[in-house]
Amino acid sequence: MNDLSPLSVASQTKSPDSRLQLLVLSNGHGEDIIAVRILQALLEQSNPPDIYVLPLVGEGYAYQKLNLPMISSVQAMPSGGFVYMDSRQLVKDVRGGLLQLTWSQIKAVRRWVRQQKKLGNQAGILAVGDIVPLLFATFSGANYAFVGTAKSEYYVRDEVGLIPRKNKGAKWENFSGSIYHPWERWLMSRPRCQAVFPRDSLTAEILQKFQVPAFDFGNPMMDGLEPSFPTGRFYTADMQQQEIARPLIVTLLPGSRAPEAYNNWEMIMVAVSALIASFRERDSVFYANGKVVFLGAIAPSLDYHNFTQTLSQQGWRPQSEPPVQLGDSNCLTFKQKNAYLVLTQNAYNDCLHLADFAIAMAGTATEQFVGLGKPAIAIPGSGPQYNPAFAEAQSRLLGPSLILVDQPGKVAKIVQSIFKNPDSLHLIADNGLRRMGQSGAARRIADCLQSKL
Repeated sequence: MNDLSPLSVASQTKSPDSRLQLLVLSNGHGEDIIAVRILQALLEQSNPPDIYVLPLVGEGYAYQKLNLPMISSVQAMPSGGFVYMDSRQLVKDVRGGLLQLTWSQIKAVRRWVRQQKKLGNQAGILAVGDIVPLLFATFSGANYAFVGTAKSEYYVRDEVGLIPRKNKGAKWENFSGSIYHPWERWLMSRPRCQAVFPRDSLTAEILQKFQVPAFDFGNPMMDGLEPSFPTGRFYTADMQQQEIARPLIVTLLPGSRAPEAYNNWEMIMVAVSALIASFRERDSVFYANGKVVFLGAIAPSLDYHNFTQTLSQQGWRPQSEPPVQLGDSNCLTFKQKNAYLVLTQNAYNDCLHLADFAIAMAGTATEQFVGLGKPAIAIPGSGPQYNPAFAEAQSRLLGPSLILVDQPGKVAKIVQSIFKNPDSLHLIADNGLRRMGQSGAARRIADCLQSKL
């Protein structure tokens, strides 16, 4: 990845033409990934903009595959970007140089805009994340657009009305009639703000009532999730028998942040053991079938050894062939009685599509799974990301598609109750699709950016 100074950026810029000069600001790994999806759609257009990036949090690894120039240096903070979840993390970041980094980034953005204006170029900014990149964009001096990834009206309401909550501070989240506070809406309604892309239809509808230029284009988080196998169903005479005979498939989502993901995995495996034991009970809805397959979707950045060690300690033994076909020739398969467990770091999409439900302790992965119309059961961990506060907020965001349990051993009862009530599965499917939206949002946003900026 290139790290260019403002002078070298200016020297590379061609004479003024109709091509947009676009600077992308994002503040977190998940936000970087969403930005990259939009940029990929932009780069596929007939007259793509010249694109520059500045990840405000972390080192922006997601941008590396696009080989885009950065306008300033980047630096990883001790919190990893989770300062809003723990004030102690903020203190660590301040000691680690957060204030100096932020000031240098503000100067770099304004310098980049001035350089583009001097050259007569049409400059625009795409802010992805929360109020931080939105603030940068607002006071940059350029036209801008905002992809709001952090907030949704579903945190405080559903289609019926406000969610009843006992938390005394809950009213503060919606005191002005929206999850977005007045000062955030002010930033989104400035004349230079050309477009706002909320993460769901309900949030777009509320923002439009406040004269914010909000577009309901869906959530880019649901893009790029196609599996390695065809998803079309071909109905044959023995389809019902095949469905009965196939194993129950459960995807395990421990998160992507180390060492938290390793601790989450140990809790998930307690739930797995309880689930296997419940399947052997005669009143279980899965008793006649018996066979179950667990798919461990492990982030490529994590160490396999930490996961296999836990499996070995709990009596899982290696097997040569996986019980289901995944788009990963390097996956590892284990067996315990009539249960199989497959670990993969390269078949994430397959894990989402194959599963009947998930046991989840993750942020983005849980939301993507639910967005495919499937139920997820979540166990709050010790954090710093997937702690009780985060899990409770995520359960409001995802509604009936996400069921929280306070102990891993309680997962089995929840699974039994879900599958004894087929109507609940239809409700969950409709809910997930509505809250996370259809795929294709990145392309729709890219088209709008070209016309608006």
